[in-house]
Order: sequence, then C-alpha cells, then structure tokens
Amino acid sequence: MTDVEDDYSSVTEQEQQTAAAFCRFKNQETARLMAGPLAFNLDGDLHPLCEIAVAELQQHLGSQNEWKHNFGLSNNGNGAVIGKMFGVLVVRTRYGTLGYLSAFSGKLANGNHHSRFVEPIFDGLKTGSFLNAGMIRLSEINSEIASLSREDTILHQPAIAQLKELRKTHSNRLQRRLLEQYNFINKAGHTKNMVDIFTAQGYKQPPAGAGECAGPKLLQYAFRHQMEPLALAEFWWGLSPKSATWKHGAYYKPCKEKCAPILDYMISG
Repeated sequence: MTDVEDDYSSVTEQEQQTAAAFCRFKNQETARLMAGPLAFNLDGDLHPLCEIAVAELQQHLGSQNEWKHNFGLSNNGNGAVIGKMFGVLVVRTRYGTLGYLSAFSGKLANGNHHSRFVEPIFDGLKTGSFLNAGMIRLSEINSEIASLSREDTILHQPAIAQLKELRKTHSNRLQRRLLEQYNFINKAGHTKNMVDIFTAQGYKQPPAGAGECAGPKLLQYAFRHQMEPLALAEFWWGLSPKSATWKHGAYYKPCKEKCAPILDYMISG
C-alpha cells in the first residue's frame, strides 16, 4: 500500500460537495509531492498518480455489486461478452485537493449512469427523449415496409419506395439532431458543438460513436466542476471483441479518429 492510499485526512464540507464522481487521494501531502509541477499532456508518459487511480478503479470493478456487466472474465457471466475501455483523469479541485475522475466508453451494463463514474455528454437513454421517439418512428416505418413487402412487393413498389425515402430522410435528420446534442467545453470555458468541431477538421460529419469515449467525458466533467486536469490514462477491461486488438488491463492512448479532434478543442483556449 502506498502513502497515497493511507488513511483519509480531514475533508471539508466544500470538498465533500465538489462532485459526486470525484475520488480524493487519501494522503494529500504525498499526492502533491507526486504531482509536482505536473501539466496536462495527452502525449506524456503514464503518471504514477494515474497508476494509483487505475488500481483503485480496477479494485472497484472487481468488488462492486451495483451493476452486472459481462466482461468475459469469469464463467458465470450472462449475455454477450463486451470488454470496455475505462479512463481515469487526475485532477486538482478549485480548493487545491488532488484526486481523480473515472469514466467508461459508451454504455456500461446497458446504462449511462453509475456511481463513481462521470455522466455522459448526452444521455440518449433518457426516457421521453427525442431520440427514443425518433427510433420508435423508424421502427414503425420499417414495419410498414415489411408489411407491404409481404403482401405484394411489385404491387406496392411505389409505396415501398416512398417509405424508404421517408426512412432515409427521417434517419438523417435524427442523426444530425443527435450529433448536435454533443456540446463540449474547453479549458477557456467556451462551448463548441461536435459537428462544428469535426467539420473544422475536414470531416463531412463526426464518426459514429464520437463523444462517447472516456477521455472527452472526463474533461467535460472536470471543466464543468472547475477542476484542473493533470494526467489521463485509459485501459481496456475484459475480453476483446472478435479480435486481439485490445488486451485486458493494457493501457491505450485516446483514439485518433473519434477523440483527437474533440480533445484538441477541449484542451485549447
């Protein structure tokens, strides 16, 4: 056990209310010595404080009983095996307290919200959201197409063609509206839409899944709660889907395709 993991020292009421996802390093004096003049850098080496944060998070993943997710690490998992990328961000609060934030990529256990983790940039699972309504409408259109095809594809070809065009238009509008819900804060306090971030980098539109990775979630939470980011680490937990691309417990840099344009904007200003 390291000095940073010694008994908790006193915590002020302000610090306790800083943010629900903030995990305080238990020995602040040692943490400050380890942090030194640390400045946030995506290309830097793995910082020892990140290693401590990762060890604590991995211990939590192995011991918590709040949710169930089949990482493929045991023989009693249910459902499809889905490994997951996790991230930790070492931060300094506005009160000078050192600690870290945790995040997961995409969804975890079919949900966006779990204790100890930061929230998503946009919660597409929220009941009554436009996304749910839009997906229901897409399902209705697909059902109409299937019904007409079963009756007589040739006879109903004009109607089927019209429905397919309606489906395409509806899907494109829904996708565009979804992308526009992802608004990112940079360290200067400015906000920019994900569509604008990617088009400024020469993309026609953001790639699928952009904005759902751990890195952007962590920085968003830090900036919203007036925390200074110091060091980031991401690691894979579980079996790799369909290939050997990801190794259980291994560290990885943020992906270039989905994350680089967003992170570049967020740490600018």
